Parts: sequence; C-alpha cells; structure tokens
Amino acid sequence: MGKNPNAYIGIDKDRKGGMTSIGKIIHDAWVFELIPETETCEGWSRDRIDALYDKVNIEWDKYGCLFSHLPAELKQRHERIHTKAIELAKASGWSGELETDDEN
Repeated sequence: MGKNPNAYIGIDKDRKGGMTSIGKIIHDAWVFELIPETETCEGWSRDRIDALYDKVNIEWDKYGCLFSHLPAELKQRHERIHTKAIELAKASGWSGELETDDEN
C-alpha cells in the first residue's frame, strides 16, 4: 500500500516553517491539548485535518475567540507554542508578510 499523495506532509515539513493555515490549526490544537505537541499530523487526510479544525474552533469559541479571554495556563501555553513556531518559521525564511497569499 503506497503513500496517499493528498495526505498532509506534517507540520515539521510544511512550507513557511509550518505557518500555513493547516499549521496554525495544529499549533492551536497543541495549545488546547487536542493532540500531543509531538503530533505533526504527517499522513493525515484532509477530512481528519478538517475534524481537528472543528475541534479547535469549538475550543476557541469557549473564550470568544480571544487570546485575552484564555485562562492563564492556556495563555502561557499559547505564547510558548506560537513564539517557538514563529522563531522556527523565521529561521526557514518566513517573514509574516502576506502570510495568507497562496494558502489553500
């Protein structure tokens, strides 16, 4: 059985250092502990990523989709995860400018 060419490559191998729409879902899933931080989602189908996206949105909805409404523990986890993600992305050439261009 071969690899699925439509499967997600994994956040650690994603373009823009993982600062893509799927990468952002994974970062937030780590924040809300929906998946372990060791989970790269490599090999996941689009349906599985979409299901994770729905779970992440349910969690954000609990806090009005605002970082400022997160409890202290989640704020700290969010800052740690996203700071590291931004550092890794910048090291791979991501600048943050026009970050939504060419995302599908």
